[in-house]
Amino acid sequence: MRSLVNRYATPFITGLFLVSLVSGVALFFHFGSAWFRGMHEWLSLLLIVPFVLHLWKNWRPVTCYLRRAPFWIAMAVSVVLAAFFVIPVQQEGPARGGPPQFAFSERMMQAQVSQIADILHVPADTLISRLRAADPAVEPADTLAAIAARSHQSTASVIAALVVPGE
Repeated sequence: MRSLVNRYATPFITGLFLVSLVSGVALFFHFGSAWFRGMHEWLSLLLIVPFVLHLWKNWRPVTCYLRRAPFWIAMAVSVVLAAFFVIPVQQEGPARGGPPQFAFSERMMQAQVSQIADILHVPADTLISRLRAADPAVEPADTLAAIAARSHQSTASVIAALVVPGE
């Protein structure tokens, strides 16, 4: 087993990293998203296996890295950079980027239940009763976003409660 790990861990890390690199760049530039999205997601997950095997194979040198400041500086910088993608950013004015249907959906989430009822041509009482399954305190003046936040539901769940197939 050790011989197998010694021979294949690093080459698989290199190969899967290159696949992840190419597919990630293609996704960033919106080139062939239909081809590259699944490839990038699944093979990046698969990259975990040779990474762990590589750590196992090189455990002593890795422990040396753990004792040095450059490792911890690199980890801290990586976490800070990742945080920029996790922490929500408040924008003034219209949102930029992304598909227009997402922007439309976000605007709809800021509308009151009574306004959504008018748009969907469904009585407000009907929508309120559907939404009360998730949040018993729903009122006509509540926004969909407020209902989602208060009931700890995703916006998709709130939208799904509004629409009944075949209606």
